[in-house]
Amino acid sequence: MVAALLSRLQQRLSRFLGARLGILHEVRGFRVVVDNTRPDIATPDVVSRLDDALSLIEQYQPWRLAHLRRDLDHIRVVRWPCRGAYFPEERACMVELTFLARRDIGPATVASTIVHEGMHARVHRMGVKEDARDRASEERICRRAELEFGQALPTAIGAPVVQRALESLELDDSGVAPAIDWNVAQQRMADVDRTAQD
Repeated sequence: MVAALLSRLQQRLSRFLGARLGILHEVRGFRVVVDNTRPDIATPDVVSRLDDALSLIEQYQPWRLAHLRRDLDHIRVVRWPCRGAYFPEERACMVELTFLARRDIGPATVASTIVHEGMHARVHRMGVKEDARDRASEERICRRAELEFGQALPTAIGAPVVQRALESLELDDSGVAPAIDWNVAQQRMADVDRTAQD
C-alpha cells in the first residue's frame, strides 16, 4: 500500500516537473531536459546530436566525462542567446537548441562547448565564490580545456576546436570575457525566432 502510494506520488511529481522543466531524456548517464520552443526543430534530432557530442568526450577523454557526471546535475537544452552556459543554481550545463540543430557544426564543436561549460561547473563545485571570480582567468581555464580536448581528437575533427581555442586564448581580458547586455541578446534572439516562424 505504501509502495503504491509512493509510486503514484513519484509519477505525479515527474509529470509536474516535466511540464515545468521540459521533456526529460537520458543520454549517456545524464538527465537531459529539452525545452523545445521551435516547431521547426525536431527534439529527437537535437538529442541525437547531443549524444554524438558526449560520445566524443567519452571516447577521447573519458576522465572528463566522469568529471561532468560528478559536477553536473543535468544538461539543459533550451533556446538561449549563446551556444552554451553553466547555470550554477541548477548545476546545469546549457547547450543551446539551435546550436545543436545546426548541421554545419560538427559534434566536436558541440562537445567542446560542453567541456567548456563543464569547467565552469568544476570551478563552481570547488567552492570559488561568484564575487571572488576573475572572469577572464576562468574563461582561459575553460578555453585551455577546450584546447586539450581538441588536441585529443583526430586532427580532421579536432582542428576547428583547436583553432577556436587558440584564437580565444590570444584575446585580452575584455575579449576573452566580454561584457554582455543580455537584454539586447534576448531581443536579437526573439527577432531571429520570429523570422524563422514566418
